Amino acid sequence: MTTVQRVDLFDEDLARTAGEREVLEAFLDAHRRVAVEKLRGLSEADARRRLVPSLTTPIGLVNHLAGVERNWFQHSIARRPREEIAGDARGGEASWTVPDDVTIDEVIAAFEEACAESRRIAADLPLDHVVPHERLGEVSLRWVYVHMIREHARHGGHADILREQIDGATGA
Repeated sequence: MTTVQRVDLFDEDLARTAGEREVLEAFLDAHRRVAVEKLRGLSEADARRRLVPSLTTPIGLVNHLAGVERNWFQHSIARRPREEIAGDARGGEASWTVPDDVTIDEVIAAFEEACAESRRIAADLPLDHVVPHERLGEVSLRWVYVHMIREHARHGGHADILREQIDGATGA
């Protein structure tokens, strides 16, 4: 008799035999959770510490990712004009800077709302849904999911390093 050792599985691990959409959504949501978890538990001062020459800070990473979410889902997929979208809808250089009077909790709440809106926008669209893009010509929802996984994973790695430099915390 073979004994299987139980291990804790993440949502993206549970989706290992699911359909394409479920796998993409599970991995994107996993990376979204990591971004928030790397910011939680830091002081306001530590969240704003610049440990690299760029504008990258833990709070700036999450703020930037909120702008990226709004850009790709609200602007590109839902075709909303940027001026009608609450918060930064570009994810450009300005999104890395968070005013001193904006708290960690406020940045997390704005990020989580942007992610929830991304989910609502994508929910009824097929992965093959295509929209025009000013720089790329056309993009599909499938491509946006993969691009967002890449974007979140890249910045999740940055957050890992910053968090380890700040307080030694490692892991997902």
